Amino acid sequence: MEFMLDTANLEEIKKYEKIIPLAGVTSNPSIIKKEGKIDFFNHMKKIREVIGPEKSLHVQVVATDFAGMMADAQTILEKIDTNVFIKIPVNEEGLKAIKALKEKNIRVTATAIYTKFQAYLAIAAGADYIAPYFNRMENLNIDPREAIKEMTNQISLTNSKTKILAASFKNVGQVTAAFENGAQSATMGTDIIQQALAMPSIGKAVADFTSDWESIYDEGTKIADL
Repeated sequence: MEFMLDTANLEEIKKYEKIIPLAGVTSNPSIIKKEGKIDFFNHMKKIREVIGPEKSLHVQVVATDFAGMMADAQTILEKIDTNVFIKIPVNEEGLKAIKALKEKNIRVTATAIYTKFQAYLAIAAGADYIAPYFNRMENLNIDPREAIKEMTNQISLTNSKTKILAASFKNVGQVTAAFENGAQSATMGTDIIQQALAMPSIGKAVADFTSDWESIYDEGTKIADL
């Protein structure tokens, strides 16, 4: 399993890079907007510095036509680094760009996936990752669980190296479901991780353990003190 952060906030990335087994960071124009009018390329380089060269960084093109997407991709690689995964939406122009980028051995994440057919086209085009939008699919009455399961089947049947990077989550249960139905990766906001780790039952269990320990030893005594 790969856990990625869907954020461009440096403080959040610095915090959770120390907490979770972080595999990478994803971004898109909507996520960038939350940070304000930042020095974009310098900011992305800072994210790379935080996560290191071994973890994946996914940056999305903004252009909507083939030539523009290719120009965006080239600029991203030149001004950040050549290891970046270029995020391309799966539409007609995007698929054309995905094919062209893969012919150049450039890492690609196919994004804005709502249907199995989009995913199959992106897999056939050689995308390194495909990003189905879990919550948005549910909102459109598309079953993301069944879709991810079938995407997994197609990857296996075609011996593809494509990985499923599930995205667009509103709760922990959706992330769990994505993994259980075959997604190798999931990218999420830090609010999802907070939900998962801040369950009242976890806090109560920890408090009970401490209370039981201190009923035997003095209050405030730690194992290292013995």
